[in-house]
This record gives sequence, structure tokens and C-alpha cells, in this order.
Amino acid sequence: MPFFTVIIPTYNRAHIVGRAIISVLLQTFTDFECIVIDDGSTDSIEDVLSLYANTIKYIRVEHGGVSRARNTGITMAQGSWIAFLDSDDVWRKTKLQEQYEYIISHPDIYIHQTDETWIRKGRVVNPQTRHIKREGFIFEDSLHLCLISPSAVVVHKSVFENVGLFDERLTVCEDYDMWLRIAWQYHVGLLPHKLVVKFGGHGDQLSRALWGMDRFRVYAICKLLQHYGTKLPDEYYTKAINVALQKCDILANGAKKRSNMQLLQKIEKVKHWLTVDRQSMQAYPDLLEEQLNLIVSCQEMVLQ
Repeated sequence: MPFFTVIIPTYNRAHIVGRAIISVLLQTFTDFECIVIDDGSTDSIEDVLSLYANTIKYIRVEHGGVSRARNTGITMAQGSWIAFLDSDDVWRKTKLQEQYEYIISHPDIYIHQTDETWIRKGRVVNPQTRHIKREGFIFEDSLHLCLISPSAVVVHKSVFENVGLFDERLTVCEDYDMWLRIAWQYHVGLLPHKLVVKFGGHGDQLSRALWGMDRFRVYAICKLLQHYGTKLPDEYYTKAINVALQKCDILANGAKKRSNMQLLQKIEKVKHWLTVDRQSMQAYPDLLEEQLNLIVSCQEMVLQ
């Protein structure tokens, strides 16, 4: 069995996925398998991936989003440790070697990540203070924004057996949802070396095009509260409710400016659920109803 399973989900990125694959194949640590999940691409990606047929496992699935693609990889993984790589990012050649050494020297840590370099439109950019990676029990900080990078993290497979797989109902913020489920239970380690290069600013990144991303974060927080309830430490439980309410207020202001009364009504239902009655499960899933229309609209905008 390999030590690592590397999972690369990709969709219509024939022009750049090879760069990501090569960065994996050039790793100095070689005890890994690499699974590329093609999420029903309509471009020439099969021709590109055929070049690596002897060195990767290629799986094509019906288009269902990045969560389903990652889950397919996790389910098929032979390694004890799962490493993700987004198809528009690359790894430095010592990434897996250094993470292997970290794992051996920290046997009680089941999830850790490396630092990373950000490149936007060809230029290196420095992260804002709030994006700086940290280690430890980072649940409370993670409520505000996503603090774990999929391309930088490795996770022991037993963690997914405990918290579950990625939520396939989410087309964005699926990583935020996953890291919340993990971070309240696990110490998150940090290897403070820039071993990942993240490329951003290109048009097919839905998270950059969608308005009101906090609706998906509010959904994730509410789902966490519904599922774990009083199992959460008191300070986590209270903080989660407060942050969700803050995000609801931000969303409500945006909805008012856009005269989106339908969304505003949904937000009010969620606020009632958070503050008065958390018995019903009908309030917060409504936040996802507009998700498909939002995604389609943004994809059309990108193609214009």
C-alpha cells in the first residue's frame, strides 16, 4: 500500500492539469499513488491525461462538482494519508518528503498543512494577516474564513471515516464545511515551508464570481450545529452561533441592496432557527436553493 494517495480533481482544465500532474511526478518522495478525477470535462483532457497513463490512475465521472470528485478519490484511495492538489496549483518537489517527515515526528497529529506562495495574474502576492496559516485548535478562527488550503493539506484517512466526506450539495465552500467538521475535533498541524504554489485570478474560479458566498458558510455552520449540537464545547457552540448571525446580517444587507426579497426571507428564517428554534431542519438548507442558478449565471458570464 502507498503511504500517500494524491487526489487531483479537474474539470475542463486540459490546458493546465498537466502542470499539476508533473509537479506530483517530480516529488522526491515516491511512495504514493496519484488519482486524477475528471469531473465530466468537455474539453480535450482525456488526450492530455493519456500522456501520463503509466504513472497515474485516471477516473472519469459524470459531472457532479469538486466534492463528488474528491469523494470518489477518497473512496478509492489505497494510501493511509490523503493529499489533495487542485488542478491549477503545483507542488514544490520536496512537499511530500517534508510532510512524510512531519508525520513521522508528530504521530498524534492527523491533519497538517504546509505554507504556500500565492500568484495572481503572474505576480507573487502576500496574504493578508487574516489569511496567515496557524496551527493548533483553529476552529474559532476558521469560522470566519477558510484557513486550510486543499492543495497544502494532508489528512489521515481515519479522519474522513470519523467526520464524513465532502458535502456534495455544495459547489463552493465545500472545503470550509469540511475543515469546520475537522477543526473542532482535531489539532491542525503546520509545516511553515512554502511548498505549494497557488495560482489565482483566472476566470473559471467560481468563488471569485459568486456574490454572497457567506450563504454557503452559514449553511455549513448551521449544519454543524444541527449535527453535533451539545457535543461541541460551549465556547465553540456560542461562537458558531454568533459568527453565523454576523454573516446573516452581512447577507441581509447585500440582499436589501439588490432588492432580493426572496433571499432576505430565507435569511430571516435562518436567524430565527439560530436564536429561537433549532428543532426544525427546514430553514438553513433553503440557502442552497439558488445555488444552481448562481453557478450557471457565473459560468455564462465567464464564457462571454
